[in-house]
Amino acid sequence: MNRDIYDEDHDAFRETVRQLIDKEIVPHLPVWEEAGIVPRELFRKTAEIGINGLQIPERFGGGGVESFRFNAVVLEENGFAAASLGGLQVHLSTVLPYFLELANEEQQQRWFPGFADGTLISSIAMTEPGTGSDLAGMATTARRDGDEYVLNGAKTFITGGINADLIVVVARTSNDESNRRKGLSLVVVESGMPGFTRGRNLDKMGLKAQDTAELSFDDVRVPVANLLGTEGEAFAALTSNLPQERLTIAVTAYATATAALDLAIDYVKERKAFGHRVADFQNTKFVLAECATEIEAAQAMVDRAITALDAGRLTPADAAKTKLFCTEVQARVIDKCLQLHGGYGYMREYPIARLYTDARVSRIFGGTSEVMKSVVSKSLGL
Repeated sequence: MNRDIYDEDHDAFRETVRQLIDKEIVPHLPVWEEAGIVPRELFRKTAEIGINGLQIPERFGGGGVESFRFNAVVLEENGFAAASLGGLQVHLSTVLPYFLELANEEQQQRWFPGFADGTLISSIAMTEPGTGSDLAGMATTARRDGDEYVLNGAKTFITGGINADLIVVVARTSNDESNRRKGLSLVVVESGMPGFTRGRNLDKMGLKAQDTAELSFDDVRVPVANLLGTEGEAFAALTSNLPQERLTIAVTAYATATAALDLAIDYVKERKAFGHRVADFQNTKFVLAECATEIEAAQAMVDRAITALDAGRLTPADAAKTKLFCTEVQARVIDKCLQLHGGYGYMREYPIARLYTDARVSRIFGGTSEVMKSVVSKSLGL
């Protein structure tokens, strides 16, 4: 299907991104997966072609781009290549929006140049061992003490938490028993602050090259100057950014499903069974036809959502629908494409195996499929 959401500038940027992924990422994936982390140097290389600072104002060395379309190009090319950008996509499409919306002038001058040139990497710490998707149930606290907050608590499943220099921590700065959503704040913890420790780089089933950390905060003194936005009003900021975060996941889901289809088509054309190419069997043709049709529907939803986000009208319900549909399509398509690979699909040396294990978390992070259904059902008045 022809796509009309991109223009010549996006196409040129896409080619540059594709070349970088092919040269600097894909050949190194096995080593990075074994290590459980990408090298920090990768962020300098992606910064050289403008990825890290796409939406950073030009006066800080960024691209000054307002549209999400360039972000989507990066996500798509990463997905098409079945590659891994480590925590970069979280920095670019999940964390950076908080800084862009909430950082004051002093904070912008302090952090934005480093974001743009790749010397600073950011992450966000929301999930806690006992809360999961329940943002209002945060137990981490930040008590005001003069010009500092004293931060205590623990976070888990933090994408990019090992490499990150700046971590936006969601913490409770006050208690309101009548409204659990009140009293949450965003404080930026910097590497090296006493009392801040990084635990395990978690051993995940998939996304092996993407560091995912346990973090702990023991009387960490964070300057009040590191508060992002208004104290006690973080819940509104978190929920306002969820549509973009969920669209980011949907874009990646659609792109990796596309990669799986391409891999399966190439494989079945070469592989023979019972004296015939696997591609010649009617079942193979039907399965791949189903996959192609679902992917096209997912792409249409993604394109519509990207257009809506740029126009400032992507609703939480529409973002939830897009994430729900695209991640479920991703699961179905990759599973079918792996099946067509037979036993070889189960071997990790084949990219389809990596796509399969990487995809499973898409229906969990950024809000589970069940949470997405709840959001959609509320929009129906249920």
